[in-house]
Amino acid sequence: MDVKKDDEVGEVPKTEKPGNEEGGLGSNSKLIGKGSLTSKNLLAKGTGSFSSKDMIFRADKIDLKSLDVQLEKHLSRVWSRNVEAQMPKEEWEIDPFKLDIRYLVARGTYGTVYRGTYDNQDVAVKLLDWGEDGMATTAETAALRASFRQEVAVWQKLDHPNVTKFVGASMGTSDLKIPSKNPSSDGNIILPPRACCVVLEYLHGGTLKKFLFQNRKKKLTFKIVIQLALDLARGLSYLHSEKIVHRDVKAENMLLDTHRNLKIADFGVARVEAQNPQDMTGETGTLGYMAPEVLDGKPYNRKCDVYSFGICLWEIYCCDLPYTNLSFVEVSSAVVRQNLRPEIPRCCPSSLAHIMKKCWDANPEKRPDMSEVVRLLEAIDTTKGGGMIPEDQGAGCFCFAPVRGP
Repeated sequence: MDVKKDDEVGEVPKTEKPGNEEGGLGSNSKLIGKGSLTSKNLLAKGTGSFSSKDMIFRADKIDLKSLDVQLEKHLSRVWSRNVEAQMPKEEWEIDPFKLDIRYLVARGTYGTVYRGTYDNQDVAVKLLDWGEDGMATTAETAALRASFRQEVAVWQKLDHPNVTKFVGASMGTSDLKIPSKNPSSDGNIILPPRACCVVLEYLHGGTLKKFLFQNRKKKLTFKIVIQLALDLARGLSYLHSEKIVHRDVKAENMLLDTHRNLKIADFGVARVEAQNPQDMTGETGTLGYMAPEVLDGKPYNRKCDVYSFGICLWEIYCCDLPYTNLSFVEVSSAVVRQNLRPEIPRCCPSSLAHIMKKCWDANPEKRPDMSEVVRLLEAIDTTKGGGMIPEDQGAGCFCFAPVRGP
């Protein structure tokens, strides 16, 4: 940048100070970045110092593209706040001032989970960010938010002991304070204006996946296997009765309380079941748990959850992960074209093996409803044992080697 003294170039015309007109970028503007005109950038080298209004500068050195990007983000935040202020509050809208977010728990595909308290209740807070990365168009983001608003209205009415309790949600509030390892000047993350927040009850027992991994060697008693399977089956049966398809049933999305009661969580990709199956297509879920029709891009319905339950039932009994020796591509292809399924141990009681096979049938129409699965599980007698034999006591049972676990 060329900087000259007043006596070399004559009198420099003084730049008018920007006013406070609406849309003007005053001295408090946050549009600071590469090419920004700050007093720090305009300090002259050599003797003496000059204020910005005593300088002249070359316009070709200004990064206008960077300024445009920052201006767009600034206006987007202002627009989002205005829209938020104008929209009427829903009954499920949380009061952000009652929410205390304490620390990060996990990061997932569809959001980031924090632990905190809401109105003195332990809660899990999931932040969903759609469109801030610039990948989604304004129309796509608006459609996602509209769909989310509609489905949250359904979730807040769900009430079942095997479904994680919904506390509330927020559609893009800017009043949340999120702790960060790389904080801003006030120690908190600056939320993107399009972020959505979901608040759920916090369960202290951790995920079912973690619990199964902890018991991968000693296994679970048959009574505990059936108890966990029944909890999951009853929760899914309830969701299906409310026309909700979870679409990502897996051990990682099931939580346990301190009494080992299982509750279904993570409704990040759940949706209200369409009346026309043709309206529900696409690969949604987690490989290894996804039904063949979902992997193949065909229309599907609630029976995709039944398939995933069958895989989870195998996991609960074996305390193992399926298809550990295959890649994602191999699993996807073999499940659809070769009818690949996890191998059932010989020590597994036929009553339980029968349920697994019915649930993961390749034909969705042949899979039972979850209400029927509940009845089948309730009919199993657990007083005579039948659990998976521990690895160090493998008396003729099909057991897995090497050591299992993620």
